[in-house]
Amino acid sequence: MSIWEYANPKRFMDWTAPVMRVAFAVAAACLVVGLIWGFFFTPDEARQGATVKIIYLHVPSALMAINAWFMMLVTSLVWLVRRHHVSALAARAAAPIGMAMTVIALITGAIWGSPMWGTYWAWDPRLTSFLILFLFYLGYIALWAAIEDPDTAADLTSVLCLVGSVFAILSRYAVNFWNQGLHQGASLSLDKEENVADVFYLPLLVCIAGFVALFVALVLLRTRTEIRARRTAALIARSQRA
Repeated sequence: MSIWEYANPKRFMDWTAPVMRVAFAVAAACLVVGLIWGFFFTPDEARQGATVKIIYLHVPSALMAINAWFMMLVTSLVWLVRRHHVSALAARAAAPIGMAMTVIALITGAIWGSPMWGTYWAWDPRLTSFLILFLFYLGYIALWAAIEDPDTAADLTSVLCLVGSVFAILSRYAVNFWNQGLHQGASLSLDKEENVADVFYLPLLVCIAGFVALFVALVLLRTRTEIRARRTAALIARSQRA
């Protein structure tokens, strides 16, 4: 069976129902365990004190904000190449979730940055690229809402997604591109010397797993809603023509 058969709207609705329930359960379990572990059972950091514990919200949300856009990029490319409607609807479904993750990352970053930097905001390369990424999310959602024809909207938003991917990359690697700026290096790295201490690392991984599972569950939920909305619109249009 071809992988594209699983993206058939009817088949998609069938197999995503149980996957979505499992993803919600995994997300709930990981977030409860990870956040309680991180906030209540890890010590204060020597320099940052208790403020370091915002890492359990900031880092996972920042990772998902960037990866949500890359997921939208992949599904947009599938739409442009294969003209597969479910892929376009999945990209549309992911956009508000990615934007919410970006907002969480910006707010938690500001809260974390205030005692560390002495200011809630600085025009740091990573902060600035994240703000621009948020504006691209906003523009993407607005463009979908502004165009009535769904195929035209999918075409234009896919092009916008390609352009916005530049800023998604900058948001991920800004610290590596520019040495200046207040933002610290990566909290997670293949180099163990750059990682946060193990006492913070393990609950952080659990929180990241929870955010990933939550993102998957919400994307599936919203994509299923988009499919139902398109079916409803098609039925209404057919009844009006009759």
